[in-house]
Amino acid sequence: MKNPLANLFKKKDTVDAPSVTPEAPSKKKENFFQKLIKNRLGKSSVKGEEIVGVDLTTNEIRLAQISTNKSNQWILEKFYTHKIEDLPENATVLEHPDKIGDELKIALQKSKISTSNAAIAIPVTSAIIRVVTSPLMTDEELNNAVKTDSLWENLVQLTDNLDDYSIFHQVINRNPTENTMDILFVASKLADINSYTDIIKKGGLNAVIIDVKCFALKSAVDQINQISGSIEDSNLTAVLEFGLDENYVMILYENNPIITDIFIRGQDRKTLVESDNQEEMEALVRRYITQVKQAVQDFETKYEKRIRNLKVTSNLPNVETYLASFRKNLVNTGFNLFDPLDGIKIPAQLEENVKLENRSYLSTVLGLAFRKLDVFGYFKFVTAVKNINLLPNRDTMIQQKRAKAFSNFAFKGIVGVVAAVYIILFGLSFWQITVLNNKISDYDQVVQNHNLKTKEIENLSKTLGKLNKQMELSKSIKSNKKISFRVLAQIASAVPKRVKFTKLDYNGSNQILIEGMAASDQDILKLISNLNNKKLISQASLASMTLPNSGGNTNNTMKGFLIACKLENV
Repeated sequence: MKNPLANLFKKKDTVDAPSVTPEAPSKKKENFFQKLIKNRLGKSSVKGEEIVGVDLTTNEIRLAQISTNKSNQWILEKFYTHKIEDLPENATVLEHPDKIGDELKIALQKSKISTSNAAIAIPVTSAIIRVVTSPLMTDEELNNAVKTDSLWENLVQLTDNLDDYSIFHQVINRNPTENTMDILFVASKLADINSYTDIIKKGGLNAVIIDVKCFALKSAVDQINQISGSIEDSNLTAVLEFGLDENYVMILYENNPIITDIFIRGQDRKTLVESDNQEEMEALVRRYITQVKQAVQDFETKYEKRIRNLKVTSNLPNVETYLASFRKNLVNTGFNLFDPLDGIKIPAQLEENVKLENRSYLSTVLGLAFRKLDVFGYFKFVTAVKNINLLPNRDTMIQQKRAKAFSNFAFKGIVGVVAAVYIILFGLSFWQITVLNNKISDYDQVVQNHNLKTKEIENLSKTLGKLNKQMELSKSIKSNKKISFRVLAQIASAVPKRVKFTKLDYNGSNQILIEGMAASDQDILKLISNLNNKKLISQASLASMTLPNSGGNTNNTMKGFLIACKLENV
């Protein structure tokens, strides 16, 4: 059987890996009532209901629930691992559904998880995942093509009947220039999906999301990169899944995964566990690294992007031994175990449960725990790989959840309004009765005190009015004797010989006009210069000048002048 990862996300050479282009939310028609209810429900309700991530393996069951606090910080609210014994070494989950279901019920009882909504992931080998290119269509045309099965028959060409599959699809890129669009196609056999949901149901949960493990891993990597503020290129992350169950390189480029399968032989699985034969181990590493190197080089050649580090997830207890060999064989590339709890706040009671040298194998369950049940299409316009749900009856289930949210909102709203009205009425009545009773009990004393206080206020008001008037009058009284004396003294000291004053006119604030006579123009200019050198005179200037009158009188030979002096603000 051909491995489904072989052609995963491979397209024509002329088409690059699709970048996510969110569909315009305005294209989704909603009536006014639905929009109003969604706005009133609040952002947290619109995003979806709380869920628990469930990772089912034949060795153990992992449960995780993540929430956010008021500071928008992620918190590991619940976490539990339950060991499973008495199953064959190479058994699968679907081969022992009753045993896995019973063990899940025990795990839920011990973990004390309250929510019944579960998100699970199927193996990559159980899914068909492709990005297909089709002619550009509207949403209505696409839906009609999907309903008639004509779209997948032409684009995907599955060998089996389409009715035997649960299919998820979403447009991830539209190219109006080339009149094409890229569609993410994810499918899995209905028989497998129903088997997983039966296991979950037997354990006491309700499966609301069925993802694929590689996309659950991508969800964990995306969230941890965002939480930890990774300094790496936010558009490029490379992940290596290395273990007994699945092996592949997943390169997250522009928010889309490009996955290449890594083949290992049947006898290699025994070597991975035991690692007793050094020669076999080294041969396995060489074959493995050759495939990893080829996948990395193919990407770097096509997209001209350099991959320097690979985040490694593995369920092998001796993974560090192999990583050391990987680093020796591929010296220019780093291999680091991915920590899916990096940056997540861990309560004290859970610290011991997650205190592990290798926490990378928890990536799937934590990636599922980051998911929310998308009841109102909140994630539809984000990215397709964050919205994958292979549940066959997902549309019906979402409608039921939406109707439940609306009914709960309406019921709570009505109860809240009625309760608020009654509380307000009772409160007002009680307050009015209490206030009126208090007033009536001391009515005579209150009237008497009121009259006395009124008279006191009248007397105080009269006294205060008189004091205010006196204060206003006192503020208006100003004395300028000292300043006037100093100004006159400085003016007198500035008078040169052959100059005499006939009149000084002071306006009471900041100007003095000096009228007089001088023997020559030089005497007038010297007077002005002397005045400008005085501290209390900011500016002295010649306002006017008169020529001497003709005649025999010597006084008539002197020139008249008028000097304006502007005083400093003192």
